[in-house]
Amino acid sequence: MEIEILGAESLGVRGLCCFIETKNKKILIDPGIALGYHRYGLPPHPFQIAVDERIQKRILDRWKEATDIIISHYHGDHIPLKNANPYQLSLKKVEVKRDVSFWCKGSDSLSPTMLERYKDLSKVFKLKNAQGRNYKSLSFSRLVPHGEANNDSDTVMMTRIKEDNLVFVHASDIQLLNNGAIDKILSWFPNIVLASGPPLYLSEFPKNKIKTAWHNAERLSSKVDILILDHHLMRNLEGLKWLKRLSLKTGKKVICAADFMKKPRMLFEAKREQLYKDIPVPEGWHKDYARGKVNTKSYWNKAAKLYPVRNPANSTIIQFPALKSGELDMICRKPLLLSRFIPGLKAGEFAANILNETSFVF
Repeated sequence: MEIEILGAESLGVRGLCCFIETKNKKILIDPGIALGYHRYGLPPHPFQIAVDERIQKRILDRWKEATDIIISHYHGDHIPLKNANPYQLSLKKVEVKRDVSFWCKGSDSLSPTMLERYKDLSKVFKLKNAQGRNYKSLSFSRLVPHGEANNDSDTVMMTRIKEDNLVFVHASDIQLLNNGAIDKILSWFPNIVLASGPPLYLSEFPKNKIKTAWHNAERLSSKVDILILDHHLMRNLEGLKWLKRLSLKTGKKVICAADFMKKPRMLFEAKREQLYKDIPVPEGWHKDYARGKVNTKSYWNKAAKLYPVRNPANSTIIQFPALKSGELDMICRKPLLLSRFIPGLKAGEFAANILNETSFVF
């Protein structure tokens, strides 16, 4: 099994998109993307938009390869949209494939906006309601809350993929706030879990919910080999501290998507103010970008000179061979491109990441 995380907050964009390749299937999960429209009173920086463009291209490339596409829910950072904003994946860009299986959250109890998005997709693709069903190597949960259990319409579908002795679970947007969702994940006996952590970036997020999320993160971490927490959790720098504390507490591997992909942590949303200070943006640029009058090339080039990282949308793939029971021997392929390595950096040295907030090792 090969696991490639394409889009997540620690990789520079909003989403939780990944591509899983097994011996018989190529599975694309939650093929959407977005950028926080306003943080700290600022729209997305052009350099972040440049990263968004490259990740969109990667998602579209993987879409062409996919035998199966899974949609956990219909939020705009998880699906292609008919009326996409300039930073989301447009449904118009997606290749229509008749030989792909679409496994989706069903249309019951959707809000009017989500139902409209479901209908937009169903006009182009044959959607299968996968809730609570099993299809050979694929298993899908019944609907669980998107965060807390507030209403029936705000729910998500989790996915289990099994090959040989390896089980991978994608638990989109659960935010670790619902005990039942955690119970379901643990009942699947996963080796690796990719899930959304709690939205610590929200100033009004209550302490009792943080406590619940922490408890559930401990439960997961103690039972799996690798716990990957990202999405909402990586929208501020506190998320990085959370991962470190959790890993120290449980003695297990608790990481973000960028760590899993062996890439620098790029928390552009959390560091938006710093980006604007480092590379100023003229007034009116975003309107001109939406109209196709300007592009991101100059900002990409400026950032390439200013920050020690290149081409963050090209992924390193983590490959898992057939495993014996109880083993998890990770074998990392060579990076698809070596351009992400900083020239002159010797093996074992540390280098500050793109925004000098954390560090990574080669």
